[in-house]
Amino acid sequence: MADLKPQTVFSFTDIFLCSAFAACFAEFFTLPLDTAKVRLQLQKKAAAVDGVGTPKYRGLLGTVATIAREEGLSALWKGLIPGLQRQCLYGGLRIGLYGPLKTYLVGGEFIGDIPLYHKVLAALLTGAIAIVVANPTDLVKVRLQVEGKLPAGVPRRYSGAWDAYLTIVRQEGLRALWTGLGPNIARNAIVNAAELASYDQVKQMILKIPGFMDNILTHLLAGLGAGFFAVCIGSPVDVVKSRMMGDSTYKNTLDCFIKTLKSEVC
Repeated sequence: MADLKPQTVFSFTDIFLCSAFAACFAEFFTLPLDTAKVRLQLQKKAAAVDGVGTPKYRGLLGTVATIAREEGLSALWKGLIPGLQRQCLYGGLRIGLYGPLKTYLVGGEFIGDIPLYHKVLAALLTGAIAIVVANPTDLVKVRLQVEGKLPAGVPRRYSGAWDAYLTIVRQEGLRALWTGLGPNIARNAIVNAAELASYDQVKQMILKIPGFMDNILTHLLAGLGAGFFAVCIGSPVDVVKSRMMGDSTYKNTLDCFIKTLKSEVC
C-alpha cells in the first residue's frame, strides 16, 4: 500500500538548489567516465582522418587507463569547471521546472495519477529549455575534454574554462557558444523525457506493489531503471552532439549524422 502521509511541498528554489547540488556531486565522480565516453565517440572519426588503422582507445576502462597513463590522472577531470556550471544550470532547471510544468499541463485541480504522455511532454520541454540555457557550458566542457587527444607538440587551444569561453567568443563569435544546439536539444530533451518520465512511471508502479513505500529503496530502483532506459534511447544523438561540439567542420546536425553513418556504419 502506498504511503498516504501528507507530502512536504517544496518551492522551485528548494528543488533547483537540491537538484543542482546533487547533479554537481554526481558530475565530480562520473566525469572520468564521461571524458572516456567523449574520447571514444570522437575516436573513429579521428582514426579515419589520420589514417590510423588501430584504435587508440579500447573500451571504457581501457580508455580511462590510457588517458591516466599518457596524460596524467588529472586529465580525467578535464572540463570539471564547465561541467559543474552545466550541472548547476541544466540539472537545476530540468528538475526544478518538471513538477510545475507537469502540474500546469494537467491543471491544478487534477487528482490521481498523471498520465504518462503528460510526464513525457513535461520532461521533453524542461530538458529542451534547460539545455538552451546551459549549452555554452556543455560546449566548453567537450572542448576541454578533447584537448588531451591533440598530438604531442601541438599547442593547446585553451588554458582553462574561462579562457575557453573568451577564446571561442573572440575567434568564432558569440553564437559559437551555441554550436551543436540542435543535437543537444534533441539529446537532452529525449534523455530527460526518458529519465524523468520513466522514473516517475517506474516509481508509480513500484508503489503499487505490496510492501513498497516512498523511500530510498524505491527511489534507487526507479533511478536505475530510468538511467538504463535513458542511455539506450539517447546514445545515438549524444554521439552527434559530441562530434559537433568537438569539431566545428560539420555544416549542421544532419551533415554530422550522415557522415558518421556513412563512414562508420554503412
